[in-house]
Amino acid sequence: MPITSVDTDHDDLTLTIVADFAASRDRLWAAYADPRLIEQFWGPETYPAVFSRHDMFPGGQSRYVMTGPGGDTSRGYWEFLAVDQPHSFEVLDGFAGDDGEPNRDMPSMRMVFLFEATPGGSRLTMTTHFNSLAELEQLVGMGMIEGTTSAMSQIDAVLADLAMFAADIPAHAQRLSDTAVRVSRVIRGSVGDVWRAHHDPDLLKRWLLGPDGWEMTNLTPPAGEGSAFEYRWAPLEGTEGEPFSIGGEVRESHPENRLVHTERMEGFDGETLNEMTLTAVRGGTLLAIVITYESAEMCDQVLETGMVGGMESSYARLEGILA
Repeated sequence: MPITSVDTDHDDLTLTIVADFAASRDRLWAAYADPRLIEQFWGPETYPAVFSRHDMFPGGQSRYVMTGPGGDTSRGYWEFLAVDQPHSFEVLDGFAGDDGEPNRDMPSMRMVFLFEATPGGSRLTMTTHFNSLAELEQLVGMGMIEGTTSAMSQIDAVLADLAMFAADIPAHAQRLSDTAVRVSRVIRGSVGDVWRAHHDPDLLKRWLLGPDGWEMTNLTPPAGEGSAFEYRWAPLEGTEGEPFSIGGEVRESHPENRLVHTERMEGFDGETLNEMTLTAVRGGTLLAIVITYESAEMCDQVLETGMVGGMESSYARLEGILA
């Protein structure tokens, strides 16, 4: 059990939990920064979490749902107030409604996570600040300490799995729901370089090609919130296939951190909502794209086209360019 102390201070209205780990501080930090990792322990053992959003930058947000053994769910959110990699981050933590949006009628707390290197590995000090004594007692009475203890008991197993922290894992798709998929890949390159590669026309033409044997014939890159973009590809001589295009509109743009846009693919009905987040991790930049489809059938249909394999070919090409 990694937890070494739990202190409830009724005068300062805080709950402080300290935990020690044999892994390095960088690895512990990465476990919290990577949605693929944090959802393996953020939640009691019987209530595993799924993060549909995890934007670890000041002003960023997270959305998650924990599902119990009986199918009951509990939703929560984070709003990132400060991030100082790999030393600390601070969030507003609260409950979310069925739509995933913050429920402002329920209590919210300010949480500070402090990461320190120790002779034996690393230490995490998690301090929760409550708004009132009644709120502190309410949430402790709801089992907050027991739930946190159960959740943190799972971190050691995550930290011990070396393969999960490898930077050479190909693009991987994880089904978050019937209609949502998260595609993740660590790109060897800085966050700034990966962001630029998604906006610079010359770079886009060199890497955003999918499988070998295709070329980009037309290009209008995204240019900030409210802009429209379009890419068109055609097969080179000797490659089977028909020209096609993808286009959409930018809904949100937070330079070097988050890009949200709609997307329509020629030959498929409807559109998707794509949410890309870039996070600095050891070995490069974690690129995570949550793609939400209009139906489960549409999601199945697109995944069966080999989309993830084509994305991996492009990301591998991008790595070579950045190198």
